[in-house]
Amino acid sequence: MSTKPSRDLQSFPNPKPERDYEIHFDCPEFTCLCPATGQPDFAKIRIRYIADQRCVELKSLKLYLWSYRDEGAFHEAVTNQILDDLVAAISPRFMEIEGDFYVRGGIGTIVIARHGQRP
Repeated sequence: MSTKPSRDLQSFPNPKPERDYEIHFDCPEFTCLCPATGQPDFAKIRIRYIADQRCVELKSLKLYLWSYRDEGAFHEAVTNQILDDLVAAISPRFMEIEGDFYVRGGIGTIVIARHGQRP
């Protein structure tokens, strides 16, 4: 597997597809670029999901999140794109992405995007 940024999200079979259980990822070092200024934006990305048949593989998730480092994206757009890409990759029963962006210009931003209903 590569050690360069990549949008290729990998998955593996859910070991307990008959059970609803939550998986949480906390990614405290997310960065992207502000599309208006070109300055870096820093965030904590929190991912919570209930898998169906597939689970996301962690190294590919790390490389995926790293791929945003040099890309310009508004907070709302990047949070929703992460959700869209993960849903496309693993089709979870429920997923929530929280982008907790650090203060910039005196304002902190939290964007929460959801897919499905939490059972």
